[in-house]
Amino acid sequence: MSHSMSSPRNIQLVFETYQKARLVFVQTMAELATRATNVKCLESAGVLELLRPLLYDACSTVRQCAVVAAARLAEHDENVARQILNGGMLTITLENLNKYNVYYKRSALYLMRAVAKHNEELASAIVRLGALEHIVSCLEDFDTQVKENAAWALGYIGKHSEHLSGLVVDAGTLPLLVLAFQEPEMSLKQIAAGALVDLAQHKPEAVVDAGAVCHLVRGLENQDPKLKRSTLCALSAVAGTRAALAEAVVAGGALPPALLHAGHDTAPVRRAAACLLRDIVKHSVDLAQLVVNTGGCGPLVELLVENTGGTRVPACMALGYIAGQSDQLAMAVIESKAVVVLVEILQNSEDDAELCAAAWTLGHIAKHSPQHSLAVAVANALPRLLQLYTNPKSSSEVRARAACALKQSLQCCLHRPALEPLLHAAPACILKYVLAQYAKILPNDARARRLFVTTGALKKIQEIDTVPGTSLKEYINIINSCFPEEIVRYYTPGFSDSLLDRVEAYTPQIPELFTDRVPSDCQSEVTIENGN
Repeated sequence: MSHSMSSPRNIQLVFETYQKARLVFVQTMAELATRATNVKCLESAGVLELLRPLLYDACSTVRQCAVVAAARLAEHDENVARQILNGGMLTITLENLNKYNVYYKRSALYLMRAVAKHNEELASAIVRLGALEHIVSCLEDFDTQVKENAAWALGYIGKHSEHLSGLVVDAGTLPLLVLAFQEPEMSLKQIAAGALVDLAQHKPEAVVDAGAVCHLVRGLENQDPKLKRSTLCALSAVAGTRAALAEAVVAGGALPPALLHAGHDTAPVRRAAACLLRDIVKHSVDLAQLVVNTGGCGPLVELLVENTGGTRVPACMALGYIAGQSDQLAMAVIESKAVVVLVEILQNSEDDAELCAAAWTLGHIAKHSPQHSLAVAVANALPRLLQLYTNPKSSSEVRARAACALKQSLQCCLHRPALEPLLHAAPACILKYVLAQYAKILPNDARARRLFVTTGALKKIQEIDTVPGTSLKEYINIINSCFPEEIVRYYTPGFSDSLLDRVEAYTPQIPELFTDRVPSDCQSEVTIENGN
């Protein structure tokens, strides 16, 4: 080796070249890992084996980029996330979490989130490594992005199960998340709200006990749509669990802004508001009555008119829960003109979730009394429900919801014009409910009995093949008893053939006028004529 090559300057240059090469490599890997389509190719090329020693690199930028590259790979592919966990890369990152600068912290927390997001198994493995304590401590960091990544990671760990949520809560997370939600940075607010949503799905009581409700309600005053949506979702997750928590949400002042946000310009916000109203009204008559008294039916009906944004289903269900609580509340739903809009959804929508929700709600409206059922019947809902039930192209869920709504509506329906079309089209499982209503109507209504004959309904029921002892046969017997026996026989199948048989077997009885003996009045006429 020449003297010039062994000079300190040249030796230093070799090391600098090596460092630049490492830096270029990790930066390129981090860039390539942003595309999910590159992950399989990078994995097969052994990228994880090459990144692992770089986690210890003397250069802070190389260390950080290596962690970012690993995190991006893990985010796209569960198998890669498992390899990172099993290969000890996450353990190395966790050990170095508090040793290096803030940029490394951000990247390390990103890696934990990327691994934890996939399933409960991977999230549990991160917890077993003792990561919770370190992540929670990062919520108290001065750097906003560190707090964001920590909150995000905790939400991803806790969302998988009640057990993991309990561990996250027990680590002292909630008070720090509530504080993070009150920070001025918008992105931190959004992520903290998202973490509260994840934890509230499994531990809503803990969220309430941490005093989060009032801060969440206050957060709705912010104009950012994403924050509004996350906040409404967090309140919905709390309210949906049980009545006491829903009451706590209402007591925290969530109801007026929820109704206000049902008319927000942004569809995700409107949908989240509808979900919150749904999760409040479903628990009790008192909560449903409170929403109705606050003017909740009108905004919900307006949401039914929308055919985009996913607002129809939660709005339908909210109205269904309200209507199902009591007959007075169902009448309030009817008076809000909801029935017509619900029938329009049945007629025009092709979405199974919307069809199921609309049918379910109509059933809850109609089930209370003949007056409630009349409102559904005159809107022409019953034929469409029957069509959905009998259509072979309908999904099993749509058929089940349509059948349930039909039964609930028919059990109270005394509106003969609505019953008549079903009599000729309904299968036996629905027909028995139709006949049960006719069995109530016909004994006390002479005009209905006449129409029952003239429209062919009496003939129709005689043609039904029934098994003795069934409810269907019993209803037919009750209906038949409302008519004279000869009328029932006349419409019985085979009766005309039996009449023809009687004609053939009948022996004519010839009157005496056509016998050889002349009747007495004819004899007197003959005598007079002969005398002339």
